[in-house]
Amino acid sequence: MASQIGVTNPFSITSYLGAEYFCDRIEDTKNLEDALRNKRNVTLISPRRVGKTGLIQHLFYSLDTNEAHCIYVDLFSTSNLQDFTKVFAEAVLSARINPFSERIWEEITHFFGALRPVFGIDPVSGTPQCTIDVQPQREEWTLQQIFTYLEKSDRPCYVAFDEFQTIAEYKNVKMEALLRTYIQQLKNVQFIFAGSKKHVMAQMFTSAKRPFYRSTQMMNIDVIDEVAYYQFACKHLAAHGQQINRDVFHELYTMVDGYTWYVQVLLNRLYQRGLEVIDESAIKAALNQLIQEEEPAYQMYCRLITDRQLQVLRAIAKEGIVKEPGSNHFLQKYQLGAYSTVRGAILTLIDKELLYRNDDGDYRVYDKFLSYWLKQH
Repeated sequence: MASQIGVTNPFSITSYLGAEYFCDRIEDTKNLEDALRNKRNVTLISPRRVGKTGLIQHLFYSLDTNEAHCIYVDLFSTSNLQDFTKVFAEAVLSARINPFSERIWEEITHFFGALRPVFGIDPVSGTPQCTIDVQPQREEWTLQQIFTYLEKSDRPCYVAFDEFQTIAEYKNVKMEALLRTYIQQLKNVQFIFAGSKKHVMAQMFTSAKRPFYRSTQMMNIDVIDEVAYYQFACKHLAAHGQQINRDVFHELYTMVDGYTWYVQVLLNRLYQRGLEVIDESAIKAALNQLIQEEEPAYQMYCRLITDRQLQVLRAIAKEGIVKEPGSNHFLQKYQLGAYSTVRGAILTLIDKELLYRNDDGDYRVYDKFLSYWLKQH
């Protein structure tokens, strides 16, 4: 067994570790960088867990800090204008005070004094952070202040809104129109609008009825090339005294359709085990352990959907890929009944992000590990 003493696992599943531990995406990174440098906002779309967040973090990490201020804003947990404004403001200010200096803090206090900014240290990362108090009924004023602050910055600002489709669900505010009003006036700020719900993102940026119509460069990212991923995996495994041959890696890669997060999770576990030679049995053992750990969550998913939806979900999991869910063969094989009912179940499962339909029209279970669990149960 290879020694693991003093070795950090290079296959991260929670955070960006740096360029050395980032696989490929050379062309995607360049395209994104070229767009921002040439004053083009970008709509970045990919299914969840393919790697759009990692791509953004890699780009921001690779840019010279003297060239631009880079701000990453995760909107996944927001549900209204107040949430959006608070998360956005704190991301901007926390990025500005890292690294911390008295001059920058005085600048922030002077500009945002009415918001009562509070300086602190993130207990997990140890980096400086800033929190503010967004007053009810003053959200739009606060938002305007943030955009004004960015526009007056001493260098260009690149802002990435992750899970941007979330704003389409806000109640009692025309969020897209509000943001468009501010953004179209900015000359010093470029935006990345990243999202995982393709149909929602496409409607937001390609429908003539929506405020952001044709205002950005559209960019879709796919899974990382298998050969590039194999070379990346071999490099880091070899440094740990481990090896994996091409056919075995192909088995690992294809069993999760090449989705970055799932590949990373499996490699993370295999690296941890330290086996000198990784074979198919080791991959299956790692997969079974992961499925066993997640079983309580999977059981909860099943309780939160109807029996018919679960029946359809399990049928698609067992097939792996379903091209024609309305075919008599599929409906009869799994005794699903009328297609009208099945279609309704599919639409609900897609909305809940339990199913995914790719560009080829194929239906798959979104969570690759859940798919294997459903096959076993």
